[in-house]
Amino acid sequence: MNDINLIRKDPEQARTGIKNRGGRYSAALEELISLDKRHRDILREVEALRAQRNAVSQAVGKAKAGKDEKEALRLMAEVTQLKGEMSGKEKILEDLSAQLREASLGLPNIPHPSVPLGTSPEDNPVVRSGPAPKTLDFKPLDHQTFGEKLGLLDSATAAALSGSRFSMWRGDGSRLMRAIISFLLDLHTREHGYQEAWVPSLVKPEILEGTGNLPKFEADLYKIAATEGEKTQTLYLIPTAEVPLTNSVRDRILPESSLPIKLTAYTPCFRQEAGSYGKDVRGLIRNHQFDKVELVWVTKPEDSLAALESLTGHAEEVLKRLEIPYRVIALCTADMGFASCKTYDLEVWMAAEGKYREISSCSDCWDFQARRMNTRFRRGQGSVELVHTLNGSGVAVGRLFACLLENYQQKDGSLVIPKVLIPYFGAERIAPLSS
Repeated sequence: MNDINLIRKDPEQARTGIKNRGGRYSAALEELISLDKRHRDILREVEALRAQRNAVSQAVGKAKAGKDEKEALRLMAEVTQLKGEMSGKEKILEDLSAQLREASLGLPNIPHPSVPLGTSPEDNPVVRSGPAPKTLDFKPLDHQTFGEKLGLLDSATAAALSGSRFSMWRGDGSRLMRAIISFLLDLHTREHGYQEAWVPSLVKPEILEGTGNLPKFEADLYKIAATEGEKTQTLYLIPTAEVPLTNSVRDRILPESSLPIKLTAYTPCFRQEAGSYGKDVRGLIRNHQFDKVELVWVTKPEDSLAALESLTGHAEEVLKRLEIPYRVIALCTADMGFASCKTYDLEVWMAAEGKYREISSCSDCWDFQARRMNTRFRRGQGSVELVHTLNGSGVAVGRLFACLLENYQQKDGSLVIPKVLIPYFGAERIAPLSS
């Protein structure tokens, strides 16, 4: 969540930042500002009543010591009255505190000043580009059609098992997926310095709240009622490994010497895609269950923006080594994710579609998540401050699989395996089933 002290200090700057996100949260910001004022007003009244009660209580003691029973009784009656007033005000304060927290949780991160202004994805500038798309002398098949033709994908069985927006890999398709995952993890752990983790796929509600997925995006999450003995609790399937990785440092004060922390994990991920009906129903682009290798950083504030450049570069290196046409774009203010204050997207060329598709989103969340998770660090032996958190896909495995099918398919119907994947896959190509 945002720093309420900064919003109090410069509400106009906060208003500008939220307006630049597209204006849809402006009313939420005004509600937060109003609730905060009411909360502080009532808090002052409670503190004044508390001080008055304490003073009168002391006067009661003096009256009793002076044997002035009449005055003592009068003062005791006044203390009782003050306690009643305080009780009513404290209840109001408690209600306002809950409303204030709810309003804070519903407000997105304020964009960093370096984020380009814009009102839609069309305003996202291209920061840099990788190799240009190749000119083909044949019309490439889309990844779903080509994958089924090679026997790598089985959408019919997936639909029979689970319905729409689920996928199933078979044979060399499964083998290629395993090769991709191993390559990604080896690159990030052996060369980029990440510590690999194997994390739970089910987490508690407060864990999702910590990264900003709850309460805002509950409609996109899968949840279950988990019973252990007589106790039942709600657990959620993770939408990304960012959630458990980032929360692995929640409620902690980290030593400065431990930063930065760099974590990676491969996980299946689960999203209901509640707002995407009619979009990418076919294929691997927008599934309810998908696979990712996630990258997470925990840093000191002054290292935050440099860490974002490094994180983005690590995801970009994947595409360079696979020799895939790609580009890096900076998301404008209105196109950023809820928890992000600055984001770069990596997009890969999909030859059959003839357009670029997102394969990684690398975000600096500033202290937005750290404040929700209560994650801090101590500078030497001195002050305690909030950390900064960053995350990005390194990269989305299913989308990478789709990209490889569309960019490495051959005119004869075979699939060439990128050089860097051959040691993991064990062959240089996948031949057509008919050959």
